[in-house]
Amino acid sequence: MSKEDEVREVLNQAAEVITRTQSNPRTWLSWIVYLLARLEDQAAKASSSNRETYTEMLTALQDEIRNRARTGGWN
Repeated sequence: MSKEDEVREVLNQAAEVITRTQSNPRTWLSWIVYLLARLEDQAAKASSSNRETYTEMLTALQDEIRNRARTGGWN
């Protein structure tokens, strides 16, 4: 199994745990923010350039969310 597949599996399991714990999608916001904060911490620990790249990723994420809201699908 590739590293990417391993990460997908972990994220799939996390999504299942979150939905079992809190079935209302509105409540998932806090978990998504928590995950983004942990990722930001990890980026900052690695290097200052990673922190900048993290901010660029957030901008790209905003674009993906806008596209999802506009088209009704991801990608």
